[in-house]
Amino acid sequence: MNLLPQTYLLGLVGLLTVVAVIVGRQLLRVRRDEARFVQLEQAGTAASRQSADLYELGSVQLRKRLYPQAAATLKQALKRLSDEPNEARALIENALGFALAAQKDYDTAIKHYKLALRAKEDYPVAINNLAFAQEKLLKYEEAIALYKKTLELEPNNSTAKKGIKKLQKRS
Repeated sequence: MNLLPQTYLLGLVGLLTVVAVIVGRQLLRVRRDEARFVQLEQAGTAASRQSADLYELGSVQLRKRLYPQAAATLKQALKRLSDEPNEARALIENALGFALAAQKDYDTAIKHYKLALRAKEDYPVAINNLAFAQEKLLKYEEAIALYKKTLELEPNNSTAKKGIKKLQKRS
């Protein structure tokens, strides 16, 4: 009895099942973001006076890759910050830096990443983002130093490990 065709079919069905689950999860994530985006826009969040609402709208815009709109929304969120803790400022500054870096405005992105780190020094995501922007400006030594700083805070940070590995291959 030849089991090869049965094994092949089972493998194919298994592979298709995995692909279907991955595509389904992605579809649900996109639909959730789309629904939240519509909900926030209908609620007039763009005209909101609360930085938290504006940050949420900016975050959804980032996930939808609407970088110029996200940058404008996050700038408004920064203007509306008042008595929020420094962590809130750090989150918004980092997100704004990300929106600018996605538009290849690395110099301005670096400024916002540094402001995020001024608000919260031990913020590994902002440090990694700053390192990435430095790398894009061909400042490899600074980028490596920043990735190492991230690893001091989070020894298992895969982004920092990959960044260092990639930059060490260049030198």
